[in-house]
Amino acid sequence: MKRVRITQVRSAIDRPLRQKRSLQALGLKKMHQTVEHNGTPQILGIVEKIKHLVTVEEI
Repeated sequence: MKRVRITQVRSAIDRPLRQKRSLQALGLKKMHQTVEHNGTPQILGIVEKIKHLVTVEEI
């Protein structure tokens, strides 16, 4: 299974609660914080909903 590196590049301020919760679910709490996850359909689905707030790299 491939791994993905997700970095928050835009602020969650003035975003809908659903998008804030998606960031929390991924483990992102601060700007420019990076987390790594397995590239499961669930993780990629969350990332797709907040793709304007994060950058994603395959590892």
